[in-house]
Amino acid sequence: MPKIETNYPSLEQLPSTYLVSLSHYSAISLIGDEQTKYLQGQVTCDVATGTEHSLLVGAHCNAKGKVFSTFRLINRNAAHLLIQPKASINSSIAELKKFGVFAKVDITLTDELSFFALAGDNAENILQNSFTRIPDSLNPVVQSDSTTLVYIAGKLTRYLLIDTAEILESILAKVNLPIYPNTVWDLLEISEGFVQLSHDSSGEYVPQMLNLQAINGISFTKGCYLGQETVARMQYLGKNKKALFSLTTSLKQPLQADDIIEKQLGENWRKAGNILSTYQADNGQCYLQAVLSNDITEATQLRIKSQPESKVVIQPLPYSLVTE
Repeated sequence: MPKIETNYPSLEQLPSTYLVSLSHYSAISLIGDEQTKYLQGQVTCDVATGTEHSLLVGAHCNAKGKVFSTFRLINRNAAHLLIQPKASINSSIAELKKFGVFAKVDITLTDELSFFALAGDNAENILQNSFTRIPDSLNPVVQSDSTTLVYIAGKLTRYLLIDTAEILESILAKVNLPIYPNTVWDLLEISEGFVQLSHDSSGEYVPQMLNLQAINGISFTKGCYLGQETVARMQYLGKNKKALFSLTTSLKQPLQADDIIEKQLGENWRKAGNILSTYQADNGQCYLQAVLSNDITEATQLRIKSQPESKVVIQPLPYSLVTE
């Protein structure tokens, strides 16, 4: 397999098609007679609607409706897989196992699987050279021998490739494309408005603050699940005042660990929100994912607190934010 690139390109500097190592990703596996029934009562999406070819987005919340983790849910080899960053997986799997002892379900980490992404304009054609079936918007998940292919809709064409490390290395060795580190995946997720929770931000936000309602990550009709009362109250009583934003800025120095976004109010600056995920390109361009007040507009003056000279710009998301 070609070596992983060591540079950090901006979004505009990425090649037309490329691979990304998702070494920071894993999945929680649920399998057993009651796997669907059990998971249905634990997460925000409607697990019962899933098929072998469907891709669901959802969140796992605590009893107060705060999100442990967000995930992409697929069915693979008779198991439900909750695909997500390792940074938020520990607290989620601990809670799932705690309640899972009362159901006929086995809950484990899929340590045997590896994850890669193929992205860009020519991604579909490249996959067609190695696989007879390619996932699409109608059938986002396809199984080809042991390899699972997942199509992710958005501004940019993206596919996940899931299999053992050995098999993926054999497949990717035939593809003459640059391979970027997992930080480039974070850049793509920021651009596409899919939240990336860290260990520190896990358990801090309700799903609507992370835009889950805008990407079909919450079912308001399926019935009860952990944290459902809070989520429903946010939706129907208009209690939610925050949203997830994609932002860019140009920085002369790296961000500090405790940096926040500030907004201008008259001659003063006040806290606007918290930064969840960042990507710093080699050219100084910085991409941010932050939770801010949902009434912030492009006219609002924003900056990084530790770098007062910075100017933070709101970027368009590939979906509409629905606030009620």
